[in-house]
Amino acid sequence: MTIEIIEGDCRDVLKELPDQSVNCIVTSPPYFGLRDYGVENQMGLEANPQQYVDGLVSVLREARRVLRDDGTLWLNLGDSYAGSWGARGRGENTNAARPDLEAKHGTSAPNRNGFAAWGVKPKDRMMLPARVAIALQMDGWWLRDEIIWRKSNPMPLSVTDRTTPCHEMIYMLSKSARYYYDQEAIKEDAVSDHASGNGFAGRQGGASHMPMSGGVGTTEQWLPGGKRNRRSVWDVSVKPFKEAHFATFPPDLIEPCVLAGCPEGGTVLDPFFGAGTTGLVAQRTNRNCIGIELNPEYYDIAAKRLWPEEAMQAAE
Repeated sequence: MTIEIIEGDCRDVLKELPDQSVNCIVTSPPYFGLRDYGVENQMGLEANPQQYVDGLVSVLREARRVLRDDGTLWLNLGDSYAGSWGARGRGENTNAARPDLEAKHGTSAPNRNGFAAWGVKPKDRMMLPARVAIALQMDGWWLRDEIIWRKSNPMPLSVTDRTTPCHEMIYMLSKSARYYYDQEAIKEDAVSDHASGNGFAGRQGGASHMPMSGGVGTTEQWLPGGKRNRRSVWDVSVKPFKEAHFATFPPDLIEPCVLAGCPEGGTVLDPFFGAGTTGLVAQRTNRNCIGIELNPEYYDIAAKRLWPEEAMQAAE
């Protein structure tokens, strides 16, 4: 199996990759306005939500060309609130960009204080994941699944007028109504509600079961140790990675995407490679991987994790 990391802007690098050359795409683009990665022309610092959405649609349109016709895209996105720049977010000038980012990058950075044209007001949750998913759907993708990543150890917040967010979204999209999907590879242990004492003994869609006789109104008996179709809420804790000062994919979150979306020996693409967790999972599960990373420091971090084997084991 081969793991290739290409240093560069995915908007340029993707154009050099052959048509239908990867089996699936697993990626997490920079979230809108949340982090400065210290690189010119980076995505995520667009002046408004629509520019961010349009930029992602454009990148993933090119990625769709590289994806096989039976391939899938697994897209992780987090949301944020308008007006969350701390003290700057409470300023009177709701149209002013962050001065530090504007001075550094020479362009207007997002302020998130209010984007009236998009119906976003200060303190609004911006619903960026949903906006991106709908835009991709309109651009020709099939939106096949909406998976909730539930974080069992979310970052604590001091807010007093709303709940603490503990989830992000993963969207599974495809190029057509028919595509490769290995259901068996990601089935989960079946848990009998009946056995737990609440009296349930009905059908559980996709679960491993033994039908009982009785015709109409038949119930089903659960098999001990059986499996069921994987549900759409995934409980995965956030795992810190000491070499990176940015959020990294937990391997346990990526593995089901890779196992379901890419056959053994196939190729996974991650256009926003970051610390290289997609490559790490591909390596462990006997898949090839192509990662694209704009930031040279993150390229080095990913390389250390993936080569040599001793460095990968130390990162675990």
